Formats: sequence, structure tokens, C-alpha cells
Amino acid sequence: QVQLLESGGGLVQAGGSLRLSCEASGRASPYGTMAWFRQAPGKERTFVASIRWNVGTSYYADAVLGRFTISKDDARNTVYLQLNSLNPEDTAVYYCAAGPPLASRRAYYTSGNYRAWGQGTQVTVSS
Repeated sequence: QVQLLESGGGLVQAGGSLRLSCEASGRASPYGTMAWFRQAPGKERTFVASIRWNVGTSYYADAVLGRFTISKDDARNTVYLQLNSLNPEDTAVYYCAAGPPLASRRAYYTSGNYRAWGQGTQVTVSS
């Protein structure tokens, strides 16, 4: 079972930036995909971005395209999410997730397809 540990959240002003990290430990090799989801108060958990470990293919939600960047460091077993041009609507708990390679782009957007989750890290953007 893989363990996921997120870090890097915090309070930032609108227009600012943060970088989130997700370190995978344990048996990470069965998991071909890493992803970030977020959940705002009173709302459902939604997809933010995903990346394939081996090939680096990435997908983004429309709401973050062009502002957020997902990347990975194979040697460190760590996935990052760079958040730029933040706005108050980005305020949420951000969760790291691990899952198998999926068959379609839509499948990456579905939280039920992921097998392991981190505890989350809070991102708060003030106006």
C-alpha cells in the first residue's frame, strides 16, 4: 500500500503562487498515475490535474489550465503542483491521489478510479 504525504499549502494573496508536493512512499510501483483533486467547503471533490509516472502525459481541469502545472521527480518519488495566478475560487483542501493508468481522459477526472489518497493540504487565497 502506498502512502501519500502532501505539503506546501498555505495562505496567499490573490495573484500569488504556491507549490504543492506529494511524496509517495511504500509500494508506489503499481500506481501508474498520480493526480491532484481539491475540495472546497460544502462542495464535492473535483479533479485538478493528473500525470502518468512513466510517460509524463498530463491532463488539467479547464478551471486551472494555463495557471497550474503538474510535474514529477522520479528519483524523489514526488509529484508537484505549481499553482500560479491564484484567485479566491482556488481556496480548497488539495488532495494527492494514486491510481492505475486509465483508459480515457474522462476516467482521470473521476475520483473513484484512484486507489490511495493523502490527507490533504489547505490552500487559502485571500482577495
